[in-house]
Amino acid sequence: MAVVEPPFGTGRRIRNRAIWAVALFAASVAPAVVGLGIAKATEEATNLAQPLALLFWIIGLLFAIAAAVPTLRYWDGLPGTTRWLGTLPLLSISLLLTVALLTPLLI
Repeated sequence: MAVVEPPFGTGRRIRNRAIWAVALFAASVAPAVVGLGIAKATEEATNLAQPLALLFWIIGLLFAIAAAVPTLRYWDGLPGTTRWLGTLPLLSISLLLTVALLTPLLI
């Protein structure tokens, strides 16, 4: 099987998308914590922090998918560091979602 050479700039696009995914996932943590505190402390119906956290997380998920697709497509032609950088944001999110889904079953 022949190794498919990735087009010029693919590694840079993968790195940029993966970095943005991690940054957006990290940016969603603070609004989620604040929104959870607001939801538990007050009876106020308007809570802007939770939708903002969800928006950051969804945009981060889109960037993670956009980094993982070309990484998997050109896996054999990419350097090892770019391979893992392109796949780790999506792998970490899938791991966290799996843990979040299994935790209520085990407790």
